[in-house]
Amino acid sequence: MPTADPADAVFAALSDGTRRSLYATLGERGEATATDLARELPVSRQAVQKHLGTLAAAGLVATRRSGREVLYRPTPGPMSEALEWMAEVGAQWDDRLAALERQLARRRSVSA
Repeated sequence: MPTADPADAVFAALSDGTRRSLYATLGERGEATATDLARELPVSRQAVQKHLGTLAAAGLVATRRSGREVLYRPTPGPMSEALEWMAEVGAQWDDRLAALERQLARRRSVSA
């Protein structure tokens, strides 16, 4: 079932440690095949391809053909959108925590 919010797909894709590792490796290398990536993981090439498919569905990786090989590369756009959302939510929490701290400071000064 497709998700309504692209950030949902990004967070779902990155909820798996293997996919985070693949995405980080692609970020370091820039581009790699599923075979190359599978050599460094304790999972099969088919499993790596499935994980890469999930990352691609979330818009986190793109592919290009080079002869018989499919090369995967990271695409930063969806990650940037997810980071913007996290920064926005973080700022909201900072505001709430600051308001709580002010309230507690007032109570402490009244009690003193």
